[in-house]
Amino acid sequence: MTNFISIFPLGVVVYPGEQLNLHVFEPRYKQLAAECLAEKKAFGIPAVIDKKIMEYGTLVTIEKVEKLYDNGEMDLVTRGASVFRTLELISSIPDKLYAGAIVNYPENHEASNTRLLDEVLHGIRELHAILQIHKSFKKEDHLLRSYDLAHHAGLSLNEEYELLHLFYEVQRLEYLKRHLHKVIPMMAEMEKLKERVKLNGHFRNLSSENF
Repeated sequence: MTNFISIFPLGVVVYPGEQLNLHVFEPRYKQLAAECLAEKKAFGIPAVIDKKIMEYGTLVTIEKVEKLYDNGEMDLVTRGASVFRTLELISSIPDKLYAGAIVNYPENHEASNTRLLDEVLHGIRELHAILQIHKSFKKEDHLLRSYDLAHHAGLSLNEEYELLHLFYEVQRLEYLKRHLHKVIPMMAEMEKLKERVKLNGHFRNLSSENF
């Protein structure tokens, strides 16, 4: 399917199923949000990286207006729906302050792999333990998908964007697994280094091993 959508470019990557809370304050996006609410339509959030609007983004729906301010600003609760690919950016639309795009929606293959999912979950929990972060997911383990986990794996913005345009769940899990295998040893070494730095200057019990 190909269609026109209003767009709200942001320096974030949004995944399908993800809740994103937005404070809307710019006139163009206040107009966009008001129209989407009135017409019950979704809008697109293409990722902005290095000041450039990227080719892929995520269609989001407005679930709730958390707060409406006297000046028209609003706090919105939105939810990612599907990944889109931009075919054409339309920067000027008659009577509109915001931009739009002609997009299509690549087929997304959701079939998962239990073994891969378990490996990724184990890696994320190991990473969080190293960093002394305590997080719990809102789903049972077997129901989790790569999109639920990606923001918790320590990916850079560019890496999150790379994962966004992988259209097989197994590919996405494999991407996360490879990333975790690379980053966990680095973080473990950093933690050891922190401990060594902390010990510097402190009294320590050291054995001469009878030499």
